[in-house]
Amino acid sequence: MSALETEIDELWERKQRGDVDAQSAGEDEHATLEAFLSALEDGEIRAAEKRGDEWEANEWVKQGILLNFGLRENAAFEYGGVEHYDVLPLRETEDLGERGTRNTPDGTTIRRGAYLGEDCIMMSPSFVNIGAHVGDGTLVDSCDTVGSCAQIGENVKLGANTLIGGVLEPVESAPVIVEDGVSLGAGCRVTSGFVVGENSVVGENTLLTPRIPVYDLVEEEVLYGELPAERRAFTRFVESSVSDHDLFEGGAYKPAVVATDLETETLEATEREDALRE
Repeated sequence: MSALETEIDELWERKQRGDVDAQSAGEDEHATLEAFLSALEDGEIRAAEKRGDEWEANEWVKQGILLNFGLRENAAFEYGGVEHYDVLPLRETEDLGERGTRNTPDGTTIRRGAYLGEDCIMMSPSFVNIGAHVGDGTLVDSCDTVGSCAQIGENVKLGANTLIGGVLEPVESAPVIVEDGVSLGAGCRVTSGFVVGENSVVGENTLLTPRIPVYDLVEEEVLYGELPAERRAFTRFVESSVSDHDLFEGGAYKPAVVATDLETETLEATEREDALRE
């Protein structure tokens, strides 16, 4: 990928200097953009990767995604009988069947530059945005959104009506990460580069964002921006700093996340769900 990275770096510098824009971009520039999107879709490059114990953004990949917006003009597209206007077409899906991946009809939308692994399931309606990476065996349930550059691991379950936020800018910021084996209950929200550790089980309607504290009862510490691996997490409300204000009868509270050890009953419940989906 070194040649592609060099081409993207050079194109990014030209765009920053004002030497090229959507109107002046020609065949060579679009060839670079197309090769870049294909590399994303094939899983050859990713918007973020784990190095050691930390997830780090690949800045040049995020720059390449931004170039695909900045150097293309809005146009009419048609795919699967759906007409739309955008700077990008939808992703071709003929290759998914060969890998055992399913996307149910009437509402599964995959944008160009998104990667789906083997044996994935996309239920309708659901949406996977550019730069997202969805690992093997993962379920994207009905009304789910996987935002730009989000990195979803293998054998993950995204419950219905779950939002995985996108993090495209700034380019140096790591996107939302959901590691292998995670189960997110229906209605969860994961935003702003939050990292969900592997094999964790998150209760319904839990909001995971760096602005909300995670009270880890296993290590007895308060964390921000991450849920450690192998935790059972759920929302609780803690007293707010303005709880004694005269305007709040009965006190004021703010959301927090409580993380405990995985319980046997929790694991058995997720195994039962696995059996129902086979």
